[in-house]
Amino acid sequence: MLLRDVLAAIRRGWLLVVACMAIGAAAGTALAVLTPTTYKASVELYVAAETNGTPNGLIQGRSYVRQSLESFVDLVSSAVVVDPVIAQLGLSGNDDNIESRISAENPPSTQTIVITATDAVPSEASQLANAVAESFTTVVEKQLQAPRGTEGVGLLRVETVSPARVPLEPSAPDYRLNLLLGLALGAGAGIILAIIRTIIDTRIHTAASVESILSAPILGGIPFDPDASKRPLIVQESPRDPRSEAFRRARTALQFVNLDGRAPVYVVTSANPGEGKSTTSANLALALAEDGSSVALVDADMRKPRTAQIFGIEGGAGLSTVLAGAAPLSALLQPYGSGRLFVLPAGAQPPNPAELVGSPTMEATLDTLRQAFDYVIVDCPPVLPVTDAAVLARFATGAILVAASGSTRKPQLADAAKALSAADVRLLGVILTKLPTRGPDTYGYGAYTYGMTHQPTDA
Repeated sequence: MLLRDVLAAIRRGWLLVVACMAIGAAAGTALAVLTPTTYKASVELYVAAETNGTPNGLIQGRSYVRQSLESFVDLVSSAVVVDPVIAQLGLSGNDDNIESRISAENPPSTQTIVITATDAVPSEASQLANAVAESFTTVVEKQLQAPRGTEGVGLLRVETVSPARVPLEPSAPDYRLNLLLGLALGAGAGIILAIIRTIIDTRIHTAASVESILSAPILGGIPFDPDASKRPLIVQESPRDPRSEAFRRARTALQFVNLDGRAPVYVVTSANPGEGKSTTSANLALALAEDGSSVALVDADMRKPRTAQIFGIEGGAGLSTVLAGAAPLSALLQPYGSGRLFVLPAGAQPPNPAELVGSPTMEATLDTLRQAFDYVIVDCPPVLPVTDAAVLARFATGAILVAASGSTRKPQLADAAKALSAADVRLLGVILTKLPTRGPDTYGYGAYTYGMTHQPTDA
């Protein structure tokens, strides 16, 4: 996964990241609230060796002290030091758990020991730290380091460099630290979840998603328009709209995929319903007619026809009527707009649409249209639910797959391409619809989509 993909995953899942950060901040704050308030007081001791003052003696003394400091750190919380403190302060060793409230450290490259005491009361924390330091000094100077046969004279001496003072601020809880840690952990968790969600998300989002599974070219990208259902014929109704320009770009791409020299017959289909194939077919036909070409748009989706509704024309008679031999083709082609576009609705729903679109009559109908028009656009049912598109596309120049960003899944698109290939159908390319106009998935089509919004459809 490239850095660009990671950043795109984070941008796509920014709400998840923000939610996890909020949860982390709340958890950190709650932990701080539940943490008992404690204070810490520290005393600094300097440990030196009694020497004869010669350079060699100084070196040996310093070496001896440093060797002893490690064991002295452990000595601070031992019974020999703590028991006198308990007796002095009138504490109960079991109840107060003195050892756990005392810590010591030897800062690197120093001859000092820092003793820290923790308590819920500030004054008692400093009192405990000073008492432990005093007991430790006595143990080191009077007991552990006294030479045999000598009283009151020790090899080491311990001096208080900085006595413990009453702390003014509690050491815990640290609300700011807890909040920052909560935010950081929440952000990390949110980013990981966003990346995982992107990895397991099989939906098509961008052209790169299609290119990762298909070798077919991307013929165009149509930006999402929340009002698309209210104005489906965008090329005619709003010629300067970014979606109109996107359909014109797809039209230009189509003009370069016809290689056999004859008038092309393009079958437009999709993997599943609701991915925009009918709207795409209609606007491609309008864009081609706008360019001066004669175009026939055929609604071959006799299961759920939409072309008559999109164009606002009578659809009671159409392709099914022609295939049944009930009326000639010329009588049912309806001119639209400037007269360069003719629309053939699906007609009445037959009981056997797959047999009709795969019949010799259908092939003959397409040949007739090919001879009469510069382009023939055929709107077919989705590939995966039924076989109509794969059967009909054998009579065409090739098929165009429509995939919806945020809806079509990669395995579905791959299966649709395999179904067409199994029927010996040439896949001319893919047109992406409902492309987002904001966020990470605008990559590659941002120039088409200025000023619009995207609301991907979950599948």
